[in-house]
Amino acid sequence: MADVEDVKELKNFHVEVPARCEGFFLKGSNSLGWGMKNRLARIFHPGTGRTVMLAIDHGYFQGPTTGLERMDVTVPPLLSYADTLMITRGALRTTIAPEFTKGVVLRASGGPSILKELSNEQIAVDVEDALRLNVSAVAVQVFIGGEFESQSVHNLTRLVDVGNRYGLPVLGVTAVGREMVRDARYMRLASRICAELGASFVKTYFVDEDFETVTASCPVPIVIAGGKKIPELDALKMAHRAIQQGALGVDMGRNIFQSDAPAAMIQAVRSVVHERETPEAAYELYRTLARKPRRRRT
Repeated sequence: MADVEDVKELKNFHVEVPARCEGFFLKGSNSLGWGMKNRLARIFHPGTGRTVMLAIDHGYFQGPTTGLERMDVTVPPLLSYADTLMITRGALRTTIAPEFTKGVVLRASGGPSILKELSNEQIAVDVEDALRLNVSAVAVQVFIGGEFESQSVHNLTRLVDVGNRYGLPVLGVTAVGREMVRDARYMRLASRICAELGASFVKTYFVDEDFETVTASCPVPIVIAGGKKIPELDALKMAHRAIQQGALGVDMGRNIFQSDAPAAMIQAVRSVVHERETPEAAYELYRTLARKPRRRRT
């Protein structure tokens, strides 16, 4: 035990330096606990406050998806360019090396396949397993206006309750049914409900008119879904417009892994999201990178 008499006199109190009291960089997150903020800082780049999420969770309801037939082959070359993965726990354990240290958003709802009513989802992951996987957030689908709307909202609130207990953010994903109109009015409704019920951030679709009202009326960050495969320049234009109108990132899947040059495409998307490049400049970057010969892995 140290001799109390030998303890040196304390002197370096830096009394001239005011104590820092800084706000957290991410919209709507300042009142969250340290663990929540730390996990969100793995998802959203602290330097820009934005994120490029790579969505590869499609198999949880539609099985092998074009571009993801062999995830162990097609996904690893993209990992260094993504800020965050949107993935299922099965794919995470079987496909992603434990050395991956970026953000992981774990798909936590599921149940029906594309052959059934998709809104009939349940919570499909135990939060303790999500913590064992050291993920940054869990994601749950919310079907506002769907047949099983209340059930999906209850899934969200249950995950938020448990997430708050363990410092685990929840992503609310707004699902749009076949009969619903994809417009700003619906996206405002669905996004705001997710945020009001405790989601730390929301994933929704970009709409051509009044999307800025969706981001403005949502008190937490919004990232946009990539949606179906469209031409590369069109996807870059959509990402650019979304960022310009208040989105804090994209969660793109098919528009990356179904591209003719997926690694080039995700780098082009990064240039739009983090460097605010124009879609045209990003598309030229895509074309340049796509022409480069691929290195053979040894």
